[in-house]
Amino acid sequence: MNRLIDRLSAEHSLPQEDFVQLISSFTPKTAAYAAECARKTAQAVFGNKIYIRGLIELTNFCRNDCYYCGIRRSNRNAQRYRLEKEEILQCTAEGYELGFRTFVLQGGEDPYYTTERMTDIISSIKHQHPDCAVTLSVGEQSRETYQAYFDAGADRYLLRHETADEAHYSRLHPAELSGAHRKQCLRWLKEIGFQTGSGFMVGSPFQTPENLANDLLFLADLKPEMIGIGPFIPHHDTPFAEIPHGSVELTLFLVSLLRLMFPDVLLPATTALGTLDPVGREKGILAGANVVMPNLSPQAVRSKYMLYDNKLATGAESAQHIADLRARFAKIGYEIQIDRGDSPRVKTSN
Repeated sequence: MNRLIDRLSAEHSLPQEDFVQLISSFTPKTAAYAAECARKTAQAVFGNKIYIRGLIELTNFCRNDCYYCGIRRSNRNAQRYRLEKEEILQCTAEGYELGFRTFVLQGGEDPYYTTERMTDIISSIKHQHPDCAVTLSVGEQSRETYQAYFDAGADRYLLRHETADEAHYSRLHPAELSGAHRKQCLRWLKEIGFQTGSGFMVGSPFQTPENLANDLLFLADLKPEMIGIGPFIPHHDTPFAEIPHGSVELTLFLVSLLRLMFPDVLLPATTALGTLDPVGREKGILAGANVVMPNLSPQAVRSKYMLYDNKLATGAESAQHIADLRARFAKIGYEIQIDRGDSPRVKTSN
């Protein structure tokens, strides 16, 4: 197994059958070796710096009905909300004072946020904070809309592909959604010039090691600047309420494999890791991650953006507790970097 990890470190990809073998047969010893290699790889590119992004959850209205998601259209128990422009600008102003230089606007696919509304929000943030990056994570849109976002000043876009296998995708989503279209959206984002992020759930219903291997190979082809993965966690108001959550250990192992595949990628230690493990964020960093995304949303709405049960939004997950986060990272030998944290592949920002 260590031989395969060494090959991945040297060549940055493997044939599908080798990825399947690694995923199917990994042990704590193998994971520890992969994490050690991944840490060295990340430190060679980024040193001991961890980049922070201020997460602003715009809305939990969504036109989609994905079977795993707590804010799915048909969840009648969700307490719906959406933020107005002024509230969003209050969040960015507070975040700037706290030291954030990237803001991530995330939400369900809410038709209220027309192209005009979103471009106004983006340009207003950039006018207010010209030294900051704006990242969007608002789902599948038309190419024209993506272009308008970019022209308004958005720098990055996050859109997890969730699973690269079309048959698996169809078991997680209603018929009106397709994995092929989601991949097309990612290609549009790359063509337009966004720093583009993708990723997948680990341990989602019906997932196989072959699915995960295909996810890695899809990312090898896409070459995103950012990759976000996290363990599947069920929500009680979805069809998958009784499905066990994904493995933290496997997620961390895959974080390490991704770091070896993409030495310069921006790789978050995700909220889902911290939700399932009190030190999941630190474990993610030690497995090769180099980004965290504390929550800047208004306190009154944080508990309503419930993609899965028990999602963290307080404590060290809260942007207001950045000092706590700084201290926790210092204990494992890392420090928070106060800047935009652009991809090393990008020489200039738009």
